[in-house]
Amino acid sequence: MARPRLQRHVCVQPHTTYFKPRGIPLRALQQVVITHEEMEALWLSDDRGHSQVRVAKHMRTSQSTVQRLLQSARKKVSHALIHGQAITLDNRG
Repeated sequence: MARPRLQRHVCVQPHTTYFKPRGIPLRALQQVVITHEEMEALWLSDDRGHSQVRVAKHMRTSQSTVQRLLQSARKKVSHALIHGQAITLDNRG
């Protein structure tokens, strides 16, 4: 049986839920979903400049989990930018 998932501390609340290329309707685009936890890790690490260890303490999780969140989020963002896809921010958290 798998270990129960811990509730991570997440406080960033984005003002928007979509980013997309200009001039193309959202319904015509493929979408990449960034989870609430991935957004928090990106915000703390890239925008605020915190180390992964500090981000892990803030989110009440391990540094390796933060590393996985950052890797996943950065891959999704770069894929969406390169391939002209919409980025959806999952606000469930």
